[in-house]
Amino acid sequence: MSGAINGRAKPTVRSLIVLFLMSAGYLVLSYFLVGYKPDQLTLVLIVNCLFLSSAVTRKFVTGFSIFIVYWIIFDYMKAFPNYRYHTVHIADLYNLEKQLFGIHTGGALLTPNEYWRLHGTTFLDIAGGIFYLCWIPVPLGFAAYLFFKNKRQFLHFSLTFLLVNLLGFVIYYLYPAAPPWYVEYHGFHFEASTPGNSAGLAKFDLFFHAPVFKSLYSKGSNVFAAMPSLHSSYPVIVLYYGIKNRLRSVNIFFVTVMLGIWFTAIYASHHYVLDVLAGITCAAIGIILFNLLIKLRPFHNFLNHFEQILR
Repeated sequence: MSGAINGRAKPTVRSLIVLFLMSAGYLVLSYFLVGYKPDQLTLVLIVNCLFLSSAVTRKFVTGFSIFIVYWIIFDYMKAFPNYRYHTVHIADLYNLEKQLFGIHTGGALLTPNEYWRLHGTTFLDIAGGIFYLCWIPVPLGFAAYLFFKNKRQFLHFSLTFLLVNLLGFVIYYLYPAAPPWYVEYHGFHFEASTPGNSAGLAKFDLFFHAPVFKSLYSKGSNVFAAMPSLHSSYPVIVLYYGIKNRLRSVNIFFVTVMLGIWFTAIYASHHYVLDVLAGITCAAIGIILFNLLIKLRPFHNFLNHFEQILR
């Protein structure tokens, strides 16, 4: 890797060849796996421009390649729907949620999702939408801060983020699960071709007359990947590294965003409480595993090498 990507003012011929081959290979593989999408070409153009612009942007995009790997894996999951490999959990998950967290109201026992569907407010619709929009900008913004502040902590955070996602993806395939909104719109009957749905977040779009969440969920990789809620995992990772880096008052913001995302996941019927708890657990396990990994000499050496490339 050091021969292909380095900190020189100008990229080497070898690094340019590697960049071209990786860019072309990604576009070709994407075409055959999930079909061509403008997002793919946009990603390639951004990566190439950053790599060629300057030594600083080259190091930046090299570091953020960790997040690019995550995005590509997530996108490619469309080619391998998890419902092909295991039975999708719909009724059993719904009934367990009701049994453990059901709310008695109006003579009926409702899941928390159903309760909030009946007791929602415009304020919660807007606040929830804002919180849910934070799940990408906050982790990436925090990663950018760490990149310029502390390269080693940037690598720790980014690789923990990737590890937690990989754990979540494995669970997606071992335990395919329908989100609460699926039961609302389709009942307990499995329909493989069900498209993504913004569910309760559609109220945010309606209020602002903009298809913000509609466009996001139309690009989802798999409807039946609700367990665990990785949306709930990300703010846990951010807060953990925020505490490690002693960000003090900024951590109050991280806590607020974390609680807001957890609540909105349930409020907007995208996840059950069980999904959120699974996401939190997944984040905790990923953090613990990463802290064990960094004690291994080969992985420690890899981090040292990667950090030198970014300096």
